[in-house]
Amino acid sequence: MAQAMLKNSRLTLVFETGMNEKGEPIFKGKSYANVQKEATADQLHQAATALAGLSAYPLSSVERTDNHDII
Repeated sequence: MAQAMLKNSRLTLVFETGMNEKGEPIFKGKSYANVQKEATADQLHQAATALAGLSAYPLSSVERTDNHDII
């Protein structure tokens, strides 16, 4: 049976930076690599909230991207 082994993890903070000419929001992301594999959703949310406090733009969402090796 195949197994998924967590290889690495990335945290992305998505900010709303303005509006385009159609009135739709513009989003930009800032990614942080080498997130600890054991980090919980609560811990990542706390870190993202702290980092977002340093930005001039409002935080829209927080995303975690995990890469796995399938063996």
